[in-house]
Formats: sequence, structure tokens, C-alpha cells
Amino acid sequence: MSKNFLKLFCISLLLFLASCAPRATAPPLFEERGLDEVISGLSGISRIDTTFSVIFEKPDSEIYGDGTLNISGNGDLEMKVYTLGFLVLELSSHNGAVKSNPGLDSTKKTILTQGLRDSIFWWDIKDFTVRDEDGFYLLRNPGREITLDKKNGLPTKQQIYYSNGKVLTVYYDNPAREEGILYQSKMKIELSKYSVTLTVKNIHFIMQAAKHQARGLRQQSLLSLHL
Repeated sequence: MSKNFLKLFCISLLLFLASCAPRATAPPLFEERGLDEVISGLSGISRIDTTFSVIFEKPDSEIYGDGTLNISGNGDLEMKVYTLGFLVLELSSHNGAVKSNPGLDSTKKTILTQGLRDSIFWWDIKDFTVRDEDGFYLLRNPGREITLDKKNGLPTKQQIYYSNGKVLTVYYDNPAREEGILYQSKMKIELSKYSVTLTVKNIHFIMQAAKHQARGLRQQSLLSLHL
């Protein structure tokens, strides 16, 4: 009798605690948060690490591959691309100095460095105006123009205007969510006769606070070694 009572009491207690536990709720819609809040939240991202599939296209050929990318908001990046298991491209950019193996012409470099950074970190657009269009917001400054879907706050298209008169165009697709962050998992970047299509496989967002924390831990570790 006492055993059955104890079992019933434990089950009731568990059900009660479960009912009191906080329930996971879907993140608020873009319209509920507003443009400023969305951009402010994304601005905390300092680096993105990702694996992806890629298609390099020009008028007479296509090259398919898979790759890894570590890219920071300041434009520093490390990229490796493989085709059939062989390393076919290794690219790095640090403080504006670009190195690649094999060598790339200026258009390809622009797509895979500055163009890629502006495509991924689209929210760092400065001093922009906002125009409300049917179902979209149009963010514009003298150098960039970004179209955002009002429903989810994600870009659908971006155009970047360079001083030499060339225009880099980015098309976004396939919304996805990772680590609570909504992003476009596919982008096609076009400039002159070249285009690059990247589709994200896995992604990790490194926030600014986490970056500073990791730096502090490294400094603390070095200090302990000296002591």
C-alpha cells in the first residue's frame, strides 16, 4: 500500500514539475522585433565558421566542390575548397593582404574576399535609408542596396557598387536556423562573367562576447605559465 502510494506521489510530483518548467517558444516574428533590433542582434557576431558546397561558374565551364570557411566581420578569412577529395583552392585574407593557391584574377579575388564578406555580414551596412515596399524593406546607401523580406528579416538580394563602375549582385535563398539565428543557407554571387554559388552544410556563429572570453582565458593561461 505504502509503495503504491509512494509511486503515485512521485509520478504526480514529476508531472507537476514538468508543467512548471519553462516552455520553449518560437522567436518573435521580424515584424514584432523591428529592423533596428534584428540588425543589433546580428551585429554581435564576430566570426562565422562553416562547411559548404560550391559551384564556380563562367560562360564556358562549371567547377563543383566542397569547402571550409572561417570568416570574420573585419574581412579576415581562411578558405579551402576540395574537388573529388583533392585540394583545388586555398585562399586567405588578413588585414587586406590576399594570398591564394592557385593565383586568382582580380574579379575572382573580389568575389571570394570583399564580396563574400559583404554577402555574409550583410547587416553591417552603414548610414542607410529604408524604403518600405510591398512585402520588403529596401536598405540603401551610396555603396550598397539590400532587399529584406518583411516576414523573416532575411535578405533576398544585395547589390554592391564599386568605384570602378562594376556591380556585384548577390541572390539569397533557403532560410535556415542554427544556434537560434535565422540565416540564408544559399547565396549566389555574380560579378562580371563569373558567379559563385555557396550552399551551407554546417555553420557556427562566434559572438563578440565569446571571442573576448576566449582571449581572456588564453591570457590567464599564459600568465599562469609565467608564474
